[in-house]
Formats: sequence, C-alpha cells, structure tokens
Amino acid sequence: MSTRIDQRIVKYRVLKPEDQTPSRTEVSTAKQPGAESAAAPPGEGRTAKVIRMHEEIQRPEVLIGSTYKIKTPVSDHAMYVTINDIVLNEGTEYEQRRPFEIFINSKNLDHFQWIVALTRIISAVFRKGGDVAFLVDELKAVFDPRGGYWQPGGKFMPSIIAELGYVIEKHLQSIGLMRKPELDVHQKKLVEQKRAEFEARAKQQDAFAKSHFPEGAQLCAKCNTAAVVMMDGCMTCLNCGESKCG
Repeated sequence: MSTRIDQRIVKYRVLKPEDQTPSRTEVSTAKQPGAESAAAPPGEGRTAKVIRMHEEIQRPEVLIGSTYKIKTPVSDHAMYVTINDIVLNEGTEYEQRRPFEIFINSKNLDHFQWIVALTRIISAVFRKGGDVAFLVDELKAVFDPRGGYWQPGGKFMPSIIAELGYVIEKHLQSIGLMRKPELDVHQKKLVEQKRAEFEARAKQQDAFAKSHFPEGAQLCAKCNTAAVVMMDGCMTCLNCGESKCG
C-alpha cells in the first residue's frame, strides 16, 4: 500500500521495530488472591500503559512551576529561576512529575548570553528524559576563578552556577526525583553527642564573663576584682577604690 505525500519533506527519521513505542510500557495487573479462576473474555484484560518522559512528548498548554530567588553578593540584582514540571500519567497510580523546562530571569544583562544558553541546554536535557540528576553534580562542581561567596546561613558557594545546581537539586527533591541526604543512626548519635559537648562548653564562663566594670579592666590585688582602670594617670580600682597614687 502506497501513501501519497503532498507536502514538502523537511526532515525524516527511520524508526526501528523496537523504537515504535519507546515511551510506553504495558504493565499487566496481577490477579488478586482469592479471585475467581474464570478466564476473562478476550479483549477485556486490564492493562496500564505507563508514559515515560522522552523528547517526543509535546508541551501542554499549562505546566506546574516553581520559582526560586538567587541573591548573591557578587551582583546587585537577584536571579529568578523558574522550573516548570509536566505531570505524566495524571490521575493514575503511576502519576509522576518530571521537570520539563527552566527559565532564568535577571536585570543584570552581563550574564544574558550564558543564561540563555544554559536554560536551553538544561531544558533539552529535561525533555530528553531518563536520569537528569547528574545535572546537579555537574553544576555544583563549577568554581569561579575569582572566588566564591558565602550565603547568609554560612554556606559557601563556589560560583553562581553551583548555586543554580543547588536550586535544581532542591526542586528535584521536592517532586520526588531525588532523595534528601539523611544521616544513619550512628551518625545522628555522633552529631547529637558533639552538639551537646559544644553547648556544655559554651555554658562554661570565666570569672570575667559577667563583669559590670569596663571591658579590659585589670585584676585588683586588694579585692581580686577585674575593676582596675587608668584614671588621671593612675591605676585605680573601681570596686574598692584602691589606687597606687594614694
């Protein structure tokens, strides 16, 4: 049987037999224990086709997205990272959210070129499907030759690209594609022990910790109080009045 093509061919691709349905996997439902042994009529067997993420999936009209703000001390303007997700197998037990595209917006036009290039590459990787978690490690490993910066919480960021990797990691953890790193029982016990030791050590204060006298006062030989200061060219104790000048 021949097919007449009336339009101009602009591109083509040869499909192999095993590539006919690359994104769908037929999963037969198992029979529950105690069910009747009678065979189901032909054509009435229950099957579920699970849609996997791949580059042929078309973009829906509406996507679910999250926007993250990146404010670094190396730039006067903040960056806003928006990651949109597509919902696969919606309404079924195989429902899953996968990242579909990413956008980065900023008033700083100095980084415009690499921002556009980076968003297109990351979005293409998202649409390709498969394990996209490797992007996190690759981005977090980028170091700025001019040096990184410290976040307000005390976390060091080697570069803006690395912080973008942390943002993607946070997003993938929120949709369930990556697990949050957790300590095992022994590590948690060791951390709690070290924290208790540090807090106990911080509670120990010396005799000069709560002094009501000026900071830097010396110890008085008469009353043993750190209250000796220089007054009118003479060392005078503000607690007992002892003075070397009489």
